Amino acid sequence: MTHFSPTRPVGALLLLLFLSVSVSLRGQPTPGLDRQPIVQRHHVEITDLDPMNALTVGNGRFAVTVDATGLQTFPQRYASGISLGTLSEWGWHSFPTDSSYRIEETLRYTASHGRQIPYAVQWSTKDRAARAADYLRQNPHRMHLGSIGWDIRTQSGTPVTPGDITDITQELDLWNGRIVSRFTVGGTPVEVTTAARQEADELVVTVRSPLLRAGRLAATVRYPYPTGEWLDEAATFAPDEADRLTATRLDAGSWQVRRRIDTTSYVTRFRSADGALELDSLADGYRWRPLQPTEEWTFTVAFAPSPEDLAPASAPDPFASIAADYHTYWNTNGIIDFGAVDDPRAYELERRMVLSRYLTHVNTSGSVPPQETGLTYNSWYGKPHLEMAWWHGVHFALWGEEDVLRRYLDWYFTALPGARAIAERQGFAGVRWQKMTDPAGGETSSSIGSYLLWQQPHPIYFAELLYELQPDTALLETYAPLVEATADFMADFAYYDSTRQERVLGPGVIAAQERFGADTTINTTFELAYWRWGLETAQAWRERRDLARRPEWDAVLRDLSPLPRADGIYLAAASAPDSYTNERYLTDHPSVLAAYGLLPATEGLDTATMRRTLDTIWRIWHWEDTWGWDFPLTAFTATRLGEPERAVDALLMDVPKNSYLPNGHNYQRDNLRLYLPGNGGLLAALALMADGGFPAGWAIRWDGLHGLP
Repeated sequence: MTHFSPTRPVGALLLLLFLSVSVSLRGQPTPGLDRQPIVQRHHVEITDLDPMNALTVGNGRFAVTVDATGLQTFPQRYASGISLGTLSEWGWHSFPTDSSYRIEETLRYTASHGRQIPYAVQWSTKDRAARAADYLRQNPHRMHLGSIGWDIRTQSGTPVTPGDITDITQELDLWNGRIVSRFTVGGTPVEVTTAARQEADELVVTVRSPLLRAGRLAATVRYPYPTGEWLDEAATFAPDEADRLTATRLDAGSWQVRRRIDTTSYVTRFRSADGALELDSLADGYRWRPLQPTEEWTFTVAFAPSPEDLAPASAPDPFASIAADYHTYWNTNGIIDFGAVDDPRAYELERRMVLSRYLTHVNTSGSVPPQETGLTYNSWYGKPHLEMAWWHGVHFALWGEEDVLRRYLDWYFTALPGARAIAERQGFAGVRWQKMTDPAGGETSSSIGSYLLWQQPHPIYFAELLYELQPDTALLETYAPLVEATADFMADFAYYDSTRQERVLGPGVIAAQERFGADTTINTTFELAYWRWGLETAQAWRERRDLARRPEWDAVLRDLSPLPRADGIYLAAASAPDSYTNERYLTDHPSVLAAYGLLPATEGLDTATMRRTLDTIWRIWHWEDTWGWDFPLTAFTATRLGEPERAVDALLMDVPKNSYLPNGHNYQRDNLRLYLPGNGGLLAALALMADGGFPAGWAIRWDGLHGLP
């Protein structure tokens, strides 16, 4: 990992050389790249029960995270690290309540241009408004479906402890999509192969060990009870769990477990590929072992909302089928080969790239924008945040998987009624997109999230990127309703201030840099630029459909406030002239850079001013107090400004929140041990940099990539 050097110069010759290459046009890729050696040189190897380096298998809709035994044998040991979750897109739960809480009970009014506008917020009081806000934040929450582990016994018959597991060698085989775990118990070897079917919510496991024949090894499925906490670590088991479970034998080698937990019901199917099973009931689940003496056992564990939703039996050799799916995945999507680059930084970028491609595939490639910790473990109650949908979704389209971004965008039709209700309640046209939500598009009270604006233009961005990749009329017609409704709110929200003779954003705004109060903030730089880009793009969509431009949108574009600046530098907000002197404002996201980083240049943006802004932020920002996607964001801006050395330094800045663990996860803090927006941002930055955005002399090869708009 490179050490951060904020004063590192970029030579004038290198800068001129880079500026001769347009980063907005894709160069000629290298077709026929051999992907396998690129992927295989970054297989993950684990040699102990390290809670921070649990490994995950999954398919983007369903994932299982395992410890060094290849299953979830020691959930309590891993609770303070990368927790051992079994999560799905469909598995959600709400706690019972004797009250029917409504979002309207949480409203707080903010004065804005002579109006009192309601926002759903959190309350520090103990009254019903506070209880309603807390309940709606907490419910529904994504639930852990089951903890799949080993019941391993010592020679004396007692359960093994973590200290009994020795000689650990665990490999994440990225090319074949499997985890191979080897360890010994009292000198007896155990080998476990773990994988997830790509077309079904099912875990596939093979174990080889003399412990099987000795009757000292069995498989368990235990059922964690939801904690209702911001972070649910899948390590809490209720003493009355057996009352929620019913096991039914399907045939000699298969059992089905129905779990009824409050108003949520779902099923687990445990199927042995090797004959009859013996079942034992546990206080919080079940234990299975093969009836016939054997030293090798293959079984599957599937989850579904109902028996009818359970997947058909897997192929005769499920691991071969899964491997074939992964070979297709790696061979048909984007790749960068850094293997010929002498600079030692290149190897670390390639490692982060390969592992980020894997982690985003297993965690976030489903049909609903994910939570920041994906399907590995719960944070923020498992709820997605729509401002993060950009970081979760855009990179898929850039790396050849535009179908994933399209699924995200399709989901916005589900969220549309809720977003329209917010706009109507606040007295605006169109739709105001939710910030913290759920798969049904529900609204959550939040004293910050309800005021955020930068998630609003995202559907336009997603639609435009998809159109760049597939410029056809059908796509325009499909997503035009989302584009129009999104832009209607944007135009209506921009208030004409007759004193300033400008359209302004705010009050009632919290910037992407969440350091400015909602009641007093006006004209945040990134949001102004995104407003202009979004409305211009919405007008372009109308013109592509042979429709007239909307005059009210053009009026906003004509009068929209210019990006605020002072002393030759862009401010974070017009209402924050002390953007670079107030220490508090030098933390969190340096989102002013997004105005020419996440976005291309919009009308009125001055690149010389942005270069001075980047220089200032680079020098004085408190980088240790940022978030994982801030480093790719900085690399975006450096790349657009023709500074490849600074872009690489940004991606590898040596601060804790930009660290990538051996398993590829972007660590943030003690209670947020992984952060997938960081992985997604890294991939987006590399895609932008692939054509000319790396330092001179970097002999990279790439294929299957697309740049940002």
